[in-house]
Amino acid sequence: MSLFRHLLATGTALAALAATPALAAPLSTVDRNGAQVAIEPYAPNIVRVTIALDRTLADAAPGPGPNAPADATGWAHRTDQSGDIFASSAMTLTVKAQPWPAAPTQMQRYFAPSLPPVAITVTRPDGRPIAEMTGWEMSPHTVNGEQTFRVGASFAVQPDEHYYGLGQNQEGVLDLKGRTIDCRHNYDAPAGETVCVPFMVTNKGYGIVWDNPSALKVMPGLHNATQWQSEVGERISFFVITGDTTDQLYAGYARLTGATPLPPKAAFGLIQSKARYESQAELMAVADGYRQRNLPLDVMVLDWFHWTRMGQLDIDRTYFPDPKGMNDRLNAMGMRSILSVWPRFERESRYYNTLAAKGWFLHDKDGSVVDGLPFRSDRAGALLDTTNPETGQWFWERIRDNLASQGFDWFWLDETEPDLVPDGHFYSIGSGDRYHNIYPLTHTTPVAEGSARDRPNLRNLILARAAYLGVQRNGALFWSSDIKSTWEALKRQVPAGLGFTATGMAYWGSDIGGWQWPNGPKAERPLLIDPAGATAMAPDYADYPELMVRWFGYSVFTPTLRIHGQRPAASIWDYGKAAEPVLANFLRLRYSLMPYLYAMGHQTYQTGAPFMRALFMDFPNDPKVATIGDQYMFGPAFLVAPVTDQGVTKRPVYLPAGADWYDYWTNRRYTGGQTIEVAAPIDQVPLFVRAGSIVPMGVQVPSTATKQPLEAIRVYPGRDASFTLYDDDGTTNAYKKAAGGRSATLRWDDAAGRLTASGKLPTDQNPATLVQVIRPAS
Repeated sequence: MSLFRHLLATGTALAALAATPALAAPLSTVDRNGAQVAIEPYAPNIVRVTIALDRTLADAAPGPGPNAPADATGWAHRTDQSGDIFASSAMTLTVKAQPWPAAPTQMQRYFAPSLPPVAITVTRPDGRPIAEMTGWEMSPHTVNGEQTFRVGASFAVQPDEHYYGLGQNQEGVLDLKGRTIDCRHNYDAPAGETVCVPFMVTNKGYGIVWDNPSALKVMPGLHNATQWQSEVGERISFFVITGDTTDQLYAGYARLTGATPLPPKAAFGLIQSKARYESQAELMAVADGYRQRNLPLDVMVLDWFHWTRMGQLDIDRTYFPDPKGMNDRLNAMGMRSILSVWPRFERESRYYNTLAAKGWFLHDKDGSVVDGLPFRSDRAGALLDTTNPETGQWFWERIRDNLASQGFDWFWLDETEPDLVPDGHFYSIGSGDRYHNIYPLTHTTPVAEGSARDRPNLRNLILARAAYLGVQRNGALFWSSDIKSTWEALKRQVPAGLGFTATGMAYWGSDIGGWQWPNGPKAERPLLIDPAGATAMAPDYADYPELMVRWFGYSVFTPTLRIHGQRPAASIWDYGKAAEPVLANFLRLRYSLMPYLYAMGHQTYQTGAPFMRALFMDFPNDPKVATIGDQYMFGPAFLVAPVTDQGVTKRPVYLPAGADWYDYWTNRRYTGGQTIEVAAPIDQVPLFVRAGSIVPMGVQVPSTATKQPLEAIRVYPGRDASFTLYDDDGTTNAYKKAAGGRSATLRWDDAAGRLTASGKLPTDQNPATLVQVIRPAS
């Protein structure tokens, strides 16, 4: 089936997913000897390029993910001998002129190109180069019974260019340069689950959004070229976003695909989970344990197999006799709940026959339902096909009526890759190969939209295991999947998370302690945590409590803080008497930083920029940071350098040039542009504060449900600084309105040594009584 006929056949579904007009509105479509090149601006710094042999395909709307309308305001088109020139205040794009092809030589007859050549340059208005597309490809092949093409494009490489993003990759390296990225959702990737979000940013002032949901290979900077190659397609479609800063790239991505909502405030606190709490009594005992120990906790999670059968969408009353009462009690304790909901339906479940009859499952070409996987001993359950909007609406309504009615606040949509690999099968909108990466978008959208419609006063949150273009607009928090409980896995989390947030997805975390049953090699160095009294693992994994402490300390400085894993016990006190007070102090530090964190979340909502930030984002003039993946910024103030090796009590830390830095623990001040060796005792994360930072610190609270006054406003002198405090009710959508929250901008005048505020603090406190100016230690 041709793409044009395919688009016509599935137009309703695609329109619902993409929320774009039925046809694009290119500023112009130019002909290059038979190649149709459509140029479609979306903002002064965002332009879409589509190339096809068929004019209708070139002019067709983008695929699922981008949801912004085209906007050519401020753009102009002219033609001269160099080609067709499209210009705005932010960039100039030239579709180069191509001479009429001459008769081929003998050699050219053998190595004959099948496509008319197309070359495109993008420059700044002053002519400085940004990006250059040097060629495109369409290679015919048959995929899942469709006669289609492998499609791709090649780009030139600038000197010292580096590449970041493309979703989640757990191979342990931040910079993608010189690698081949298999950009597809793959739960079984050897290093840990890969998640494909086809948005890549560079350190050269541009990013590419690749508009194709099939499996993708990207080879950034390999052999002096960057190649994109999608498995299925009949056209090339991509967006170029430009910016003077990386934050402008993320603002462009948000404009193109949707803003990142502000999560409920509880999402910034501790989320306690385990695979799995087997009864209501066990879950409540954990919640009570936190309160009895005066440890803060915001969310309890009820993971899988709380149901009577997979696909019942119910709660097993044998083990959870009163879920509504359980949730009412959690709410009374200042806590919220998240419930795992799977897209799998066993044949014996009550909805299976109805869903099968409607054709609402992933199916084979003959219409037979795909049931289970042929590997991993994972043989039960059909996949709900939420690429069909009717199916998605049905799914949300069952969640609403069966589960939300029992007081569960938010939902964990597991298996959003999906785990039943769609390749070789069919969704309602078409081939699973053609839409390999789309499921996270189609599966989270009906729940996000349904919750907004039916629970308008409750801010939405979705815990999700995979992402695609635009999923951030659905209020999803992501995590790195079912990783191993080893030091190696911890080490890989740091660059994996930075690559994911570099994709424009701000909210990422990992299962603290790892998900798989605790099992690792014998410790090679003396233990830093005595495992006595630990019940979270078998006795032969003696360094696991130390691993948990290092993992938790790192996770205090990730967007979400969630303990989870397949182990006998998982709460703070289950890792032994030596670990418990260290973990408790890290947890209290997290809650002290809540005013800082929540302000960062609100800023992300406003700007689209992540607040867990690889160093290249904030120090573009320091070439040494381009490939650093084991340190990062956490908001504008903190430089974090996690310890990810067993038995290690010091590590080298590079302090970026262009700033001075305070050691958070000692207040010693250092000049940037140097590597220092930093002490890293087990109760500390190597942590630095950029000179010229304002850090609000809150008093201890049992959860974010309790109003939190400020304990201090710490100022780290060294330059003028500002920081905007923000607060609201933490639970409703009122923050989206002008009067929905309260803010005040704090300003530090370094020369005068004075802090002022633009207005009343959200806490109604007097800032003058809270200021703590940090003096460098000798």
